[in-house]
Amino acid sequence: MSGTGGFVEADNAEAVITRFEHKSRKIESILKQSKPVEALKTALEGSPPNTRDERGKSSNWIVVHRAIMAIKDLDGLFASLDPEHYDILMKYLYRGLSTGNRPTCDQCLRIHKRLTERAGLGCIARSLADTINTV
Repeated sequence: MSGTGGFVEADNAEAVITRFEHKSRKIESILKQSKPVEALKTALEGSPPNTRDERGKSSNWIVVHRAIMAIKDLDGLFASLDPEHYDILMKYLYRGLSTGNRPTCDQCLRIHKRLTERAGLGCIARSLADTINTV
């Protein structure tokens, strides 16, 4: 990878977007199998993207958003989600809240409440304090 701090520069952004398109197809396939928790876990793998290119971040957000919106069983989500994904999930929940879209905000708030109960307030502080790994 070129660039500083492990970030992909704009000249490699097309490769990043291609990778997210492949990831998106994989997640769509998982969602069609009615496995939203597995889809979210797959979406969170490799996140946040190591790019400063907003197109890559937006592509990844679209994939994560589709998976978040498909989640119905929060108990099932937290029973199978690895704690290592808690902080990055929190970052995506805040991105979802920033959209102002009512259904997205409602779903993000439902998950946020349960995630905070599970991971504690430190998860919120870590996700807000981390300005390097932005989503």
